[in-house]
Amino acid sequence: MSTKVNDQTPKFGCRKVTVVYVLGGPGAGKGTQCAKIAEEFDFCHLSAGDLLRAEQNREGSQYGVLIRTHIQEGTIVPMEVTVKLLEIAMSAEIEKRTSVNWSDGKGRFLIDGFPRKMDQAKKFDETVCIPSLAIHYTTSEEVMLQRLVERGKTSGREDDNIESIKKRFRTHKEQCMPVVDRYSELGKVLEIDSSGSVDDVYKLTREAIMKLLS
Repeated sequence: MSTKVNDQTPKFGCRKVTVVYVLGGPGAGKGTQCAKIAEEFDFCHLSAGDLLRAEQNREGSQYGVLIRTHIQEGTIVPMEVTVKLLEIAMSAEIEKRTSVNWSDGKGRFLIDGFPRKMDQAKKFDETVCIPSLAIHYTTSEEVMLQRLVERGKTSGREDDNIESIKKRFRTHKEQCMPVVDRYSELGKVLEIDSSGSVDDVYKLTREAIMKLLS
């Protein structure tokens, strides 16, 4: 494969592999909704953050210190690292799954918390797979802060503290929202208010997934 961007072909064709980006600020409820979608519709839920946290703790990882520094500062890990981890995880899942929805190299993926920056979006589209849909969960910073502080009591995550959370809010506004705008222009964004109960939010989410798969 050529290394020139214009000559690149995505590794996975969108006719076989369905990718749904799940976007929203920290604490918007992305992970909770992904778990419900994955269970009902046979999607694989890939959290970019979880992959990065696992990689930073993997013995011998060349990216461990780099990832840890970015997570602690609430900043975005270089795109090459995140995109490569997602590609590896997708390939492994396609090889492992045997259900009807995953036959003959097909796959369904929810990619949670990614892309968080424009260069990530372009790189993934060009080299891995073009997304079919981007769900953008929206709510107030007050709601997100309350959820994250509560989660921090038990999560053990290094970034579930007030200082890191506020940095992540700024990062989301400055760098993630342009990504949402990009896919909106392509007609691929569905905005869902995630301020309500988990079940109410999932009702809207479920309708979107059923429409996508019909």
